[in-house]
Amino acid sequence: MSEDISEINYLEVMEYSLDPLIIHTDYRILYVNGAAEEFFRTDKEGVVGQSPLDIFKDSSKEAIRKRIQSAYGKPADVIEETVYRTDGTAVEVELYCHPLMIGDTQAIQTYVYDITDKKEREKKQMDMAAEINELSAVLVPLLDDIAVLPIVGTIDEEKARLLFDIIPAKVRKQDVNHVIIDVSGVYTLNQVVTDTLFKITRVLDLLGVRTIITGLRPEMVMSAANQNIDLTSIPTFATVKDALTYMHVNVSS
Repeated sequence: MSEDISEINYLEVMEYSLDPLIIHTDYRILYVNGAAEEFFRTDKEGVVGQSPLDIFKDSSKEAIRKRIQSAYGKPADVIEETVYRTDGTAVEVELYCHPLMIGDTQAIQTYVYDITDKKEREKKQMDMAAEINELSAVLVPLLDDIAVLPIVGTIDEEKARLLFDIIPAKVRKQDVNHVIIDVSGVYTLNQVVTDTLFKITRVLDLLGVRTIITGLRPEMVMSAANQNIDLTSIPTFATVKDALTYMHVNVSS
């Protein structure tokens, strides 16, 4: 038995697609699928016959007009734009247009991908990178070969990765032989934090830099013990002052 894909009901395929789809020609919408109705918070009757340009802000309409015109000849590149739902809310989306024939009529099918979550993740990553860069810049020199690196806040996997990427390079750049990593500003000591500390200390050790950890509060130590986290391989002290004393640095005032 052979199947002839030319018998596929394309309209049914579009209607059941989870991606919002719009078909338009001569700046007039001919069809939207169910996903587009839901995304734009409208119904087919409310948009069929309208201009696809109506969903864009005025400053973008001329560029989108030219883009639509060029898409009659070949598929257009995917772009990011801001579109507006019928209730006036703005949404960041990716748009992809390609030509389509409906009988003898040239038309365009446009795919609309909601990238709100993607943008939020990118912003979070950028904010986190800025935070880490600011943090790593605060590698406070105490003596010629000793510096203190304070780590603060909540450390998740992404922040841990950025710390691991940035701190060794910063230490090497400042040419220090001893780094005191102070975690008194870290909210919780979990597996992510401890794994990060171990990785950083191992890399610094390979660079010939000795690492000491300070600021471990009693509840953090208890939490580490409950999670079977072994801290014995890294010198740890309650305060930076204690670490300096251990290093035979005169800290008397």
